[in-house]
Amino acid sequence: MSFISEQIKVIKEKDPAIKSSVEVLLYPSFWANINHFIAHGLYKRKMFFLARFVSQLSRFLTGIEIHPGATIGKGFFIDHGMGVVIGETCEIGDNVLLYQGVTLGGTGKDSGKRHPTIGNNVLVGSGAKVLGPIHVGDNVRIGSGSVVLKDVPDDVTVVGIPAKWKDKNTVEDHPSDNLDQLKVPDIVEEEIAQLQRRLEELETILKRQESDKQENNQQESA
Repeated sequence: MSFISEQIKVIKEKDPAIKSSVEVLLYPSFWANINHFIAHGLYKRKMFFLARFVSQLSRFLTGIEIHPGATIGKGFFIDHGMGVVIGETCEIGDNVLLYQGVTLGGTGKDSGKRHPTIGNNVLVGSGAKVLGPIHVGDNVRIGSGSVVLKDVPDDVTVVGIPAKWKDKNTVEDHPSDNLDQLKVPDIVEEEIAQLQRRLEELETILKRQESDKQENNQQESA
């Protein structure tokens, strides 16, 4: 299957709103991927100016900024896409889905690897930021608006600022096929609920101790 045929297939599979193959020509994700394919080829041939020219032209036309040095796997799809930024040393696995406003960026002026590595079958929700040379595992869902600053294991859902997850909070095999940004846990609410339960347990213990103390005092005074 050619690269263009693959892009058409991915968009038709990922977006339920599409009605015909010709509509693919109106998708920013389609043109961003095509242009990156060209820019990345120029970048690998050390034709850096031409590579950046293609990528900046693509940014102007699509609102999606992908550095020509970024490595992107098969089945990559950006839904809507306005405001997406992907850095130079970013590595993206197969079957990854990004929503609008996502940043896969660096955290400073360090040389070498300074952008994230994204595993296979990952979904990154709207406005999420994944920053620095961190590794995000396979089958991960990153909730909308989350800020990910450290490595993420396989098969978890991460949410919050900074992003958190539960070790046993597994998700379905391929979040990027599900397209669901809503089924995410509220980690903060769960932690507050745990604290509330612990507080109630402590109050029960204190009441029991106070009751026992009163009974002992009564027995001593009798």
